[in-house]
Amino acid sequence: MTESQRPSGEYPMYPSYGNGDAAYPPPPSYQPAPPVAMGPGTTVWPAPGTADAYTGGAGNGGDGLHGLPQPAPGPSAPRRRVRRPVALLAAVAIAAAIVGGGTATVIGQLTDNGTDSTAGSVIPGTTVSQSSKGTVSGVAAALSPTIVEIGATSTSGQSTGSGVVITSDGEIVTNNHVVAGATSIKVTLSTGKTYTAEVVGTDADKDLALIKLQGASGLKTATLGDSSKVAVGDQVVAIGSPEGLTGTVTSGIVSALDRDVTVAKDSDSGSGQEQGGQGGGQQWPFEFGGQQFNGDTGESTTTYKAIQTDASLNPGNSGGALINMNGEIIGINSAMYSASSSSSSSGSSAGSVGLGFAIPVNTLKADLDTLRAGNSS
Repeated sequence: MTESQRPSGEYPMYPSYGNGDAAYPPPPSYQPAPPVAMGPGTTVWPAPGTADAYTGGAGNGGDGLHGLPQPAPGPSAPRRRVRRPVALLAAVAIAAAIVGGGTATVIGQLTDNGTDSTAGSVIPGTTVSQSSKGTVSGVAAALSPTIVEIGATSTSGQSTGSGVVITSDGEIVTNNHVVAGATSIKVTLSTGKTYTAEVVGTDADKDLALIKLQGASGLKTATLGDSSKVAVGDQVVAIGSPEGLTGTVTSGIVSALDRDVTVAKDSDSGSGQEQGGQGGGQQWPFEFGGQQFNGDTGESTTTYKAIQTDASLNPGNSGGALINMNGEIIGINSAMYSASSSSSSSGSSAGSVGLGFAIPVNTLKADLDTLRAGNSS
């Protein structure tokens, strides 16, 4: 027998399978658990204490998988891959909260739209798109379809004014002096389509009227804003039908607030209605500062607090809209100064010289339910 020259224990001896053949190396008595991939360059084996089908659990110094003793755990590496998702989720949550708050603000503005305890219900409608806010062209494009031309016929002749659509089925607000005494009313939309209309209610004390188109539906409507938020210097746009020129757009600023403007209460006072004849002619008379302009206002008058603007207004603009740069109606144009009718400037040409007045929209909103009820004064 040849003796092995290797020192005892230099090579490990392996057990036999039972047929005399040695196993090299011996097969494992269990199926190794697969590693768990955590990310590029990182592999984690099943954690200690996890039971499997071979060991039944941890215990006696085993690892809960293979019964093998485990080395003492070292200090934990920084868990950057855990922190990053948490930080990302936190950032997303904060962003969502900001966006949600902004959305709630926008919804609140659209539904509340600046109402206060003194104003009636707001009529939702067309406003300027976000990309066009602050531009005259954006306001004109959005609001022009909501402004109409009103032709009124009475025993004293014909007159032309403007109006603002506030409901899709044809409710239109205008000045009382535009439709006072009218026996028939024809309304022309910005598209050229015409309707007949009837007077629903009038308020001569506030120089306001509500008319209703017959058989109208699907009309674009204007949004009534909040005139209490108007400030001197705010840019504004006026849309109406001066001299019968439908859809004329002018712009300017708010020149003053709370001007005491006095106008005639009925069509028989002074020069009558807004515009005598299609080509121009008579203008609506008003008083300011103890002086009369554009004719005699007569004995029956009413005074209201007006928004003053330098946006060009001419005969036919009455009843039209004064609009802020968000596309909200802030006033109903009602009076203008014509230099040709002033005794001190009789030689001047007719037209606006930068003195126009509008009834604040909050006055209209407070009076809207009364007008809808068919009350007249």
